[in-house]
Amino acid sequence: MRMRILLIEDDAETAAYVTRGFSEQGHVCDALDDGRQGLTQALAGGYDVIVVDRMLPRLDGLSLVRALRSAQVATPVIYLTAIGEVDERVAGLEAGGDDYLVKPFAFSELAARVQALARRAPGIVEEAVLRVADLELDRLRHRVTRAGQPIDLQAREFRLLEYLMRNAGRIVTRTMLLEQVWELRFDPKTSVVETHISRLRGKIDKPFATPLLHTERNLGYTLRAPD
Repeated sequence: MRMRILLIEDDAETAAYVTRGFSEQGHVCDALDDGRQGLTQALAGGYDVIVVDRMLPRLDGLSLVRALRSAQVATPVIYLTAIGEVDERVAGLEAGGDDYLVKPFAFSELAARVQALARRAPGIVEEAVLRVADLELDRLRHRVTRAGQPIDLQAREFRLLEYLMRNAGRIVTRTMLLEQVWELRFDPKTSVVETHISRLRGKIDKPFATPLLHTERNLGYTLRAPD
């Protein structure tokens, strides 16, 4: 799902990092560095998710979110802030925010949380069946087929394929896979990713004429339909 995201962040380095990350995932990310400007833009609507810092010039993040909710704007909001004490997190949620992520952060975690918020937004229904060309993954039945033929995957392979299919057409890095599939925030310095990619490729591609899973040299992997 291609999202339109509003980022309100006054730290230029963080804003550039987050904007670049969302753009690389195919989303539209508008960035503003001022609380009042951010509120005006948010009130105009049209965004799937709003990412907001707590400490902003002219209007702080809490006041911004309170103003949004007072105006009956229900767009999901996630705070991205260095203020991480429990009381402050509670205050952020009580002000009307939907999630809270403390800096420093991994972009993949922010992206996953934003995706989750977008799926919860009214009118957006999470797909039960993911499809890339003739490859299908049924999340509810835990079943994978290609060209109608069943493919038997182990639990980790299923999770790996689901993540690749959710990001079909995009480059997925080794770090992203370690974080999202193995829930590791460090590199274990093993070939665990490469081994599972090889096994998955052997099951979803090798028996078929057209490969879908590609290695992007020095970048990562892409699952995509043939041109």
